[in-house]
Amino acid sequence: MKGLRLLLPFFLAAALAAQVKKTFRGEVMDSQCAKMGSHDLMMKKAGARDTKECTVDCFRMGGKYVLYDAAAKTIYLLDFHQDAQPFVGLKVNVTGVYDKALNTIHAVTVEPLPSPASSPLR
Repeated sequence: MKGLRLLLPFFLAAALAAQVKKTFRGEVMDSQCAKMGSHDLMMKKAGARDTKECTVDCFRMGGKYVLYDAAAKTIYLLDFHQDAQPFVGLKVNVTGVYDKALNTIHAVTVEPLPSPASSPLR
């Protein structure tokens, strides 16, 4: 049994490697606000100054970091909670393997999208 436990991570890694990577676009936010489709209610309730502060506060209250695709109104769980902090409140591209059973993106790369203010099309 102990040998099986030692091999399990290798089998999991091999299974993930065999899956196709895909790029997802959305905002890194907390699960509570994503379910509502907006930070508005929680920002008023908690007195947060901006979406980043709202997301961090909701995470501290037990929420999870998620990728929220507002266009598709879809929520994806992220498997890199500790590494998500720098991207909180930002719109990003997440490239990784999607686990449909867990509704989780196993991220390989995360890239912030340019903000509209810095867009050359102004």
